[in-house]
Amino acid sequence: MAFAVTGAFKAIEHKSDVVGILLLATITGVAGGVMRDAVMGQFPNALSDPAYVIITISSGIAIFFLYSHLKKHWNLFLKFDAIGLGVFAIIGSTFAYHLVGLNFLAIMLCGMLTAVGGGILRDVFVIQVPIVFVKEFYVSASFIGIVGFYFILYFRGELYFATILGIILTTTLRLVAMKFNWNLPKAKGSLT
Repeated sequence: MAFAVTGAFKAIEHKSDVVGILLLATITGVAGGVMRDAVMGQFPNALSDPAYVIITISSGIAIFFLYSHLKKHWNLFLKFDAIGLGVFAIIGSTFAYHLVGLNFLAIMLCGMLTAVGGGILRDVFVIQVPIVFVKEFYVSASFIGIVGFYFILYFRGELYFATILGIILTTTLRLVAMKFNWNLPKAKGSLT
């Protein structure tokens, strides 16, 4: 839902009609998980369980009708997005862990795809360079949280503890980065 809301907001900002809003909300909400499942050779959960799409469409409809009242609360939605980032990154990593065990590349790929795949597609569909490539400490927060998740599993073998710590680490890093406007360095002489 958190990711679907950002997709609906982005669609409205780009003057989309109601179908565009619902489509972008759904893509943002489920595309990362669909890509993860496809890469890992699994039938996508978002297609086998209609609850995923029902939640994203419901979120899109709510934003369509309530946008003018909710846009002033955008910062609150960004906080929910940070929580969503932490949860999705570690859900994706856990998915890989259950399939292939302690394979760092699979855990990292699945975690990152789940966390940022939908947002990247959202930005591409509105013809923007994905924000995670040019601004914000977003992908980096996911990366650090997933690394923490992996090393706890590697050294302690406690999935529950690794999951909770990974979510907290990712979410906290994202929230702190938002508060202090952290961005990664860019190449000297770049146009931005």
